[in-house]
Amino acid sequence: MSGAGEPHLRALQLPVVEAAQALVGCTITHGSTSGVIVETEAYHDSEPACHAFVGITARTKTLFEPAGVAYVYRSYGIHALLNVVVEPAGVGAAVLIRALEPLTGADLMRERRGREPLTELCSGPGKLTQALGIGLDLNATPLLGGPIELGPPPPGRSEPPLVIGSRIGITRAVELPWRFCAAGSRHVSRPWPRGLLA
Repeated sequence: MSGAGEPHLRALQLPVVEAAQALVGCTITHGSTSGVIVETEAYHDSEPACHAFVGITARTKTLFEPAGVAYVYRSYGIHALLNVVVEPAGVGAAVLIRALEPLTGADLMRERRGREPLTELCSGPGKLTQALGIGLDLNATPLLGGPIELGPPPPGRSEPPLVIGSRIGITRAVELPWRFCAAGSRHVSRPWPRGLLA
């Protein structure tokens, strides 16, 4: 992969738990809106909280595609959630993008989300897809050169220290410490992990 020295490109080549950590600080862009990733969760077909645990189905086949594809699915019949597919083709693994710090297009995000404080616009996986205008039609599209663009960290930003916790909003494999948040960020979804703002 050309340019593989870039953090977002390196992340796509890593095992899912490492990828989830490496993607914090990278960017997501859709149209005129963008944000810095401040929270992720890892999911792998070896554990029952991952959709891919059941194998390849009409719903999960995107998870088994090569790294660098968007897996967008509907949660609780309401929200579209964005995931970054990682690991080689045939392995069901993806990183859920749980929260962003808005970077560009905040006014448009507010039109889509309501007149919320900046810290609340993308502080959750359903919030951020609504704010960026990402829908189910973008499932299985490439994240490099596609309508949703995974990019490097903004210029001048250093790699953030991480706070590690358990994944939230699931009922299985809840003990796995596979949630990663940028330490000190107030754009992270609730509940904040212990030590986030320490």
